[in-house]
Amino acid sequence: MAGRARRSKGRHRRLRQRNPLLSLLVEMTTVTVLALVITVMLRLFVAEAFYVPSESMYDTLTTNDRILAEKVSYLHRDVDRGDIVVFRDPAHWLNEEQKTPGAFRRLGEFVGILPRSGEGHLVKRVIGVGGDRVVCCDRSGRITVNKIPLDEKPYLLRDAKPSLQRFDVRVPQGALWVMGDNRAQSADSRAHLGGPGGGFVPVANVVGRACCVIWPSDRMTMLRPPETFEKPGLKK
Repeated sequence: MAGRARRSKGRHRRLRQRNPLLSLLVEMTTVTVLALVITVMLRLFVAEAFYVPSESMYDTLTTNDRILAEKVSYLHRDVDRGDIVVFRDPAHWLNEEQKTPGAFRRLGEFVGILPRSGEGHLVKRVIGVGGDRVVCCDRSGRITVNKIPLDEKPYLLRDAKPSLQRFDVRVPQGALWVMGDNRAQSADSRAHLGGPGGGFVPVANVVGRACCVIWPSDRMTMLRPPETFEKPGLKK
């Protein structure tokens, strides 16, 4: 047996010496496959890049910003108020026809070389989590969560009102109430109150937390929850 093994190794060694091009091709293919596997695993379990599909989060985010949605933090904590989340369309919120990416584009998105185009996904800010009562508005025109008014000036579009549509909702457990920072141009939870799911987004639909803008270079920034969501009494 030992003799056969030595002869087999000798044959492989001679083949590599005779055909260095084949040996190089095998090594390059192995490295490429391993790199793709690592990239796909990172995309599935660590972070994923997305294009911002609309102006609903302006000017925190604007159309075609490339954002990174990280998934690691939700392994050890729940989705929280103030998080900007990327989530799968919960109930046909995206009723407009979207352009389907080509085959090469889809392959690039799958392996993580290209950002996801936003097809079937939305990005909004979490205002309420399971058990919260979210109301618009108090006498000063502010949205309240569990009777605590939110100071939304740091992230709302300048001079924009928190909401022109009044509502009073109790967020079900395992769900979220989400709104865009550009309230007048955001078809968010408010716009779907009478539809399937009542405007709430299942936590299970969340892909990840938008942690930063990675492109274009002049808009690169970290995305952190505003201090208003740390108010005493807000958390139940």
